[in-house]
Amino acid sequence: MPTPYSTPMELLARKLDSCARLSDADRAAILGLAHTVRVLPARHDIVRFGERSNQSCLVLQGWVSRYAALSEGERQILSFYIAGDMPDLQSLHLDRMDHHLATLTTCTIAFVTHDELHRVFRQHPNLIGILWRDTLIDAAHYRERITSLGRRQALGRVAHLFCELYLRQRAMGLTSGLSCPLPPKQSELADALGLTSVHLNRVLRTLRTRRLVTLNGGLLTIEDWDELAAVAEFDPTFLHQTVEGVPASEPAETV
Repeated sequence: MPTPYSTPMELLARKLDSCARLSDADRAAILGLAHTVRVLPARHDIVRFGERSNQSCLVLQGWVSRYAALSEGERQILSFYIAGDMPDLQSLHLDRMDHHLATLTTCTIAFVTHDELHRVFRQHPNLIGILWRDTLIDAAHYRERITSLGRRQALGRVAHLFCELYLRQRAMGLTSGLSCPLPPKQSELADALGLTSVHLNRVLRTLRTRRLVTLNGGLLTIEDWDELAAVAEFDPTFLHQTVEGVPASEPAETV
């Protein structure tokens, strides 16, 4: 289901276009960013808690998570990141990382040095606001996740995450009909949702029984968008996307 791009930075340009509108000059500056590309294995820490970083990363392929680790080995997954996301722009201005950033799957990552980003910002100051907007939208995702963890019941919590991940991937051309990749393991989804794996499994069974979603082999298919969104009390405003919402009549497809 991945969408091909001739250069890695075209993926970043598409992501920024999904939440803002790039001028021709800004787009050219993004496409011209110097970068290096690495392929990293699954469950590999890109940056660890307490480390200093002199570069930021762009996810080209695969899934990345931000997580906090507790002393007894438990963790809270704070966010999922997909192709087009730059999850560690904070390191431009924070001296040390206050969390871990890790791959969930085998990932292709482009690394852009902070010096290179600052160079482009000096020449194209409008990009500062655009990337700041992207960071603020990431913060909006956090606020919605806090609401889910604090107030939504387990069924609504899972349904809301599925709606969010579908729409984020749709904006990047990574969906087919109402199907999209969902590669995290159930234990990783549980760590993001504040549930045990057993509880999450029961919720997934309920969603299947009610014919709202199917989840098979890392592929999520939404069978009834309207009903799933109703269960989640899902309002896409927090995504701040420039793309249109999901048509109620759009058919589900398996790929």
